[in-house]
Amino acid sequence: MAYKILNKCPVCGGKLHITKLECSKCNTVIENKFELSTRFEYLTSDQLNFVGTFLKNRGNIKDVEKELGISYPTVRAKLDDVLTALGYNVQQAASNVDKKKVIDMLDKGEISPDEAIKMLNE
Repeated sequence: MAYKILNKCPVCGGKLHITKLECSKCNTVIENKFELSTRFEYLTSDQLNFVGTFLKNRGNIKDVEKELGISYPTVRAKLDDVLTALGYNVQQAASNVDKKKVIDMLDKGEISPDEAIKMLNE
């Protein structure tokens, strides 16, 4: 039985490295310090599920809201969490809220007035 690779240390939460690879056909073993091939390998299963939903809906936050049954701020928070886990600076992106975009979303009914106020106050 194969297990999923752990991506974080269960003791301290640090990133884990792969140190041993074995061929299932000839049993050749290679030992060294390997890193996971993509940054996505370091995401939790919840983060991966969110990314899958986000991509399936082609980045349409309103559709992600509907599918997951969560609010716009929650979708943004989950997206920020994924971006942080991938090593991107979320502070910079979050501070550049486009007020016109927020007002347009409010006019289209994509967000509630309360959500618009929260976004503008960030």
